[in-house]
Formats: sequence, C-alpha cells, structure tokens
Amino acid sequence: MAKEIERKFLVASDSWRDTADSGTRFLQAYIVTMDDRSVRIRLMDDTRAKLTIKIGSGSMTRDEFEYEISVAEAKDMMSMAVGLIIEKTRYEVQHHGFLWEVDVYSGAHEGLVVAEVELDAEGDTPALPDWLGAEVTGDPHYSNQYLSTSPLVSKADHELSYSPF
Repeated sequence: MAKEIERKFLVASDSWRDTADSGTRFLQAYIVTMDDRSVRIRLMDDTRAKLTIKIGSGSMTRDEFEYEISVAEAKDMMSMAVGLIIEKTRYEVQHHGFLWEVDVYSGAHEGLVVAEVELDAEGDTPALPDWLGAEVTGDPHYSNQYLSTSPLVSKADHELSYSPF
C-alpha cells in the first residue's frame, strides 16, 4: 500500500524561481470528497491525466493510490466535479537532496502559493529553504480537497508577504 508523507508550507518569497523547472499546468477536480477520503482527477498540461484515491485523516501521512487514465476520461470525470476545478502551475525545486513542489494557484485561488515536500518517513528533516513561510501541514484550509469547495475568501491572506522594494 502506498503512503503519502508530506509537509506543506506557505511561500514567503519568489526566490524559489531561481532554481525551479518550467512548471506543469494542472487542472484538478474532486469527484468524491469526504472527511477521511477523496477521489480526484488531475489533468497535466492537457496531455496526461491521473486518478488518485486518498484515504486517511492524518496530518502528514495518508494512503494514496494513483493511476494513469486517458485525457478523455479525465475530462469526462471533471465535468462531474464536486465544487471548483482547481487551477495551478506546479514547479519542482531541488533543495539539499529533497524535491520541493511549489504550487502557484490561479483562478478562484489566485494569490495562493504553497510548497510541499514528500518524505520517506515522518521523521525525515529536510533542510528548509529560506523562501518558505509558515508551515501549514495538517491545516485543512490548505488541502486541495478543501480548496475545491471553498473559493479564496481574501487574496491578501495568501499573497507573498515580502516586498521586493
């Protein structure tokens, strides 16, 4: 059984862009959303798609099952989404042996920028990049599942907290 172990942070500056890849555009929709489980569809760059089932209510660790599906199937399932279709671009950033995924949201959640790092074990302690802000691991308000049913109330709550000037 696959386990997803991750930590999640708000992003405090855009200096992560200096070492990021070119990014992948995601459309993400939920077709089942419950307190301890979800079924989601992801369409990446409109060229590939995945169906993911997550089960568990832990703040860092959940069971995760993921399957490649056709783009046509993904689009059909997205038409039956519960709530919003999440729009974001995901960038990958290597930092001291760990892969960080930085999600820059658009659409209903524009202004939200979140970074996640997947771990092999809950006890892993990756070096934290200086561009991270507050840790939000386990805060349900920053789960994509929650975001799919809740538009961003205030963009200012999630915009970068620094000023380049």
